[in-house]
Amino acid sequence: MTVDLSQYDTSLLPCADVLCKQRYAVIVADWNSDITYAMAEGAIKTLMEHGVKEENILVQHVPGTVELTYAAARLIEGREYNEKAVHYDAIIVIGSVIKGDTPHFDYVCQSVTQGVTMLNSKAITPVIFSVLTTLDRQQALDRAGGKLGNKGIEGAATAMRMANM
Repeated sequence: MTVDLSQYDTSLLPCADVLCKQRYAVIVADWNSDITYAMAEGAIKTLMEHGVKEENILVQHVPGTVELTYAAARLIEGREYNEKAVHYDAIIVIGSVIKGDTPHFDYVCQSVTQGVTMLNSKAITPVIFSVLTTLDRQQALDRAGGKLGNKGIEGAATAMRMANM
């Protein structure tokens, strides 16, 4: 049974007094941008609705889903692309991989899944996996603001909880 990804228990989230002092990064793959940008918008809106200040949210774009891991690793190291040292309380990686006729789908999904798992096992900053891996475009659209909600909203709720464990 598939549930609406936008539904979450707000009583499990930290209060706005805590969240307004925290920094979050949202790294968005530009590939399948109609899907990933809708997810990023959901994530950013959700963070701000719960008290995260807009100026405390970095939005970083990367070409595709495979590049999400590299960008997250750089941010965890405390280096942004302009070389400013900043700590993020959580990082949300947003991508969409849609199965095609070649095994490329399998390689991309495996790469990003293993990369995020590795970052989470070794780093102190939680990296939230908001990557859709769907069999077709409609499944992705359904999960990016369609009939099944928005995986970006789920990612934001997860990020706020994980940043405050």
